Amino acid sequence: MVLKIEPIYKALKSIKKKKKSRVILFSAGGKTLTQKDLQRLKKYDQLILICGRYEGVDNRVAEHLVDEEISIGSYVLTGGEIPVMVLVDGITRLLPGVLGNLESPKDESFSKETPMGQAELEYPQYTKPEKFKSWKVPEVLLSGNHGKIKEWREKQKKAIRN
Repeated sequence: MVLKIEPIYKALKSIKKKKKSRVILFSAGGKTLTQKDLQRLKKYDQLILICGRYEGVDNRVAEHLVDEEISIGSYVLTGGEIPVMVLVDGITRLLPGVLGNLESPKDESFSKETPMGQAELEYPQYTKPEKFKSWKVPEVLLSGNHGKIKEWREKQKKAIRN
């Protein structure tokens, strides 16, 4: 089943577009969604999201009605609803007040790039208990020495990259 262009065209015409608006089509051929894209897209007043089902959408929609196409990876799903949810969730958590701490998203995986332009991953996370079976939380994290903890975290980020 391919979704027809006419109902999509009519739906887009009926939506009162805001000044900063973006029409996005989710498709296998779209650019792979990144954290940078989420940061960019959160700045729009309105996102109009179009997703196909089974075979997709009449290609004239992509050619004439949308601003960009997005994919969430190199695999096929039954529809575009899950990719839309990925985008909505990714943007929502970047909005003020959602996470509780405005600084939280700034230090997470993919929020920064290395000097080589690679996405930076966050350091490993640990919690209680200090020891489970014979597996221990790294001693430095229990030390209370914030300088050494910060140094350890930076080393761990570099190790994950390599």
